[in-house]
This record gives sequence, C-alpha cells and structure tokens, in this order.
Amino acid sequence: MIAVIKGLKVPPRKLNLVAGLVRGRSLSDALAILEHTPRRAAIALSAALKSAAANAENNHQHSQDMLYVDRLQVGSSGMIKRMRPAGRGGARAYRHRLSNIRVELADRGDK
Repeated sequence: MIAVIKGLKVPPRKLNLVAGLVRGRSLSDALAILEHTPRRAAIALSAALKSAAANAENNHQHSQDMLYVDRLQVGSSGMIKRMRPAGRGGARAYRHRLSNIRVELADRGDK
C-alpha cells in the first residue's frame, strides 16, 4: 500500500509543511485537509494519497474506510539549474529544487 512520486517540481521544504498536516491521520481526513489547503504541494500530495489508496484497494483488498497515513516521507530529488542575467553583463545561477514523495498507508484493523 505504497505510492511514490518522483521528480516533483515543488521544493521539499514547502512540501514538508503540507505533509505535516496529514501525517498519522485517516485517509478521509487527510484528503479533506488537502482539499482545503491553498498550496500547490497539496495537489501533488493528494494525488499520491489517492494512488496509494487505489493500490490498497485493488492489490491488497483493503477497505478505504479503515486506511490511515502510516508513513509519509518527503525527500530531495535533485535540482534544475538555470542562469539569470545580472548586472555588468554577468549571470547568476538559480536552482529549482525537486522532490520525491513516498506514501505508505496501513489498515487500522491490522493492529
């Protein structure tokens, strides 16, 4: 009951703020919180949760009512490096940070 999203163009620092809102919560609560969170990271996190829920239902025959967010890991995936014009004909580097999300759901009935 795992879902992974790699190479997401949201910095891990911003993604971790949203991930902290849903760690340890039931699946329905987590999706409701993410639906009302006004950040771009919430959309990607919601997609990962829905994917993990679909994996649990189709591959492991678990009911979505009993699922909760067991582990939610956010990590760095790398950077996209670009240059921006600067004064006196120079250039300054800036980096777009990328993220990985790993969601693990568990069934409350298994404990």
